[in-house]
Amino acid sequence: MSSIAQLLLRCGYSVSGSDLKENKSIAELKNLGAQIFLGHRPEQIAGASLVVYSTAIKEDNPELQAAKVLDIPILRRAQALAELMKEKKVITVTGSHGKTTTTSLASALLIEAGFNPTVAIGGILRNIDSNARLGSGDFFVAEADESDGTFLYYQPQYSIITNIDYEHLDYYASFENELNAFEDFIQKTLPGGCVIACFDDPNLRRMLKGAAIKHILFGLTSLADIYPKNFKLQGLSSEFDCYYREKLVNRFYLALGGRHNISNALAVIALGLELGIQSKVIRKALRDYQGAGRRLEIKYNSNGYLLLDDYAHHPTEIKATLEAAKNLKRNRLIAVFQPHRYSRTKLLLDEFGKSFALADYVVITDIYAAGETPIEGLSGKSIYDKIKEFSPNKETIYLPKEEIVSHVLKVGRPADLVITLGAGDISKINDELVARYKELG
Repeated sequence: MSSIAQLLLRCGYSVSGSDLKENKSIAELKNLGAQIFLGHRPEQIAGASLVVYSTAIKEDNPELQAAKVLDIPILRRAQALAELMKEKKVITVTGSHGKTTTTSLASALLIEAGFNPTVAIGGILRNIDSNARLGSGDFFVAEADESDGTFLYYQPQYSIITNIDYEHLDYYASFENELNAFEDFIQKTLPGGCVIACFDDPNLRRMLKGAAIKHILFGLTSLADIYPKNFKLQGLSSEFDCYYREKLVNRFYLALGGRHNISNALAVIALGLELGIQSKVIRKALRDYQGAGRRLEIKYNSNGYLLLDDYAHHPTEIKATLEAAKNLKRNRLIAVFQPHRYSRTKLLLDEFGKSFALADYVVITDIYAAGETPIEGLSGKSIYDKIKEFSPNKETIYLPKEEIVSHVLKVGRPADLVITLGAGDISKINDELVARYKELG
């Protein structure tokens, strides 16, 4: 929501809004001239000519209800973004995992290439220290959220699809419905455009086999259209030779670790080539990319203490993130995980139990509800129990959130790597740990 508010403010509109508590995004919007209220009350929409709301807002929200009574036009978040995209050449990035990193990389590439794009990302692109950018160029780069089906409002010229996983089934009800939505999304790509999709995902491969729309398949094997060879993973960085249809494009350096991030980078290289950007410019954009907030983000690295923070909240993401973190070759990898949503925890409980195989020590805390009603008999302890079921000897503990900092300080040693994981407010625990590490230093 904050990226839309930013773009509207920069376009000259008056913007107000409400949230439950103060955060960094609110502070930035206030600096840009937005009026932000804490708490939701009907009188706060007085004078509004349009109300924009996110999926997180329930139908009984007092401001939403007031807008309906007053007959103020109402748009969902994606509809508002689609309005901002009008008259632009749209590049969307969607998929179950890797959207924010890939959107950030694509945005950094178009900025480096001088396209002066407008940008809306689901996280902070550290190159511009923001999740939004209003540009004067023809292109609009946007992260397309598939979680509630609203990505079908977009009509992109170029579509990057990273993967499709068992995710957001609380909305889709079945994996088949989710697959159908992605098939519909592919058809939204405008004639003359291009779909750039992951060859390593069998469902995407099937959807695009024989498709009339132009498409490029990226992947980690030479069966894909664009693929890597001779890649090296060193710490939180990687290097690889990129081949496009068996022809060497260039050797690329990426300040991101993990095979999954090489895959994300391949999608962006394919986009760059499709846009006619020289490989040396793509190479520079990837080399100078500074990362996205909460994606393997180094929060503290001093006096032997290393602390990372990551948004991973799905078993597939947890496994990929821990694999990348393992490349740092620290003494122990201590993973602190806050589950996100009761529905996801229930649906993927077994997968969560298996996803911490690469961690040496695991701390599980309570579920971040994200507005959901708790499910009786389900808690963070349920994931703890599953981890112990699949890995009885793994050092694992279940703790209330307020006990995590003191426990990590007690069991951690300077040669360890501590990583906080989750899509809720676990980053606040990370901030507390940073403060305590600084005191120790």
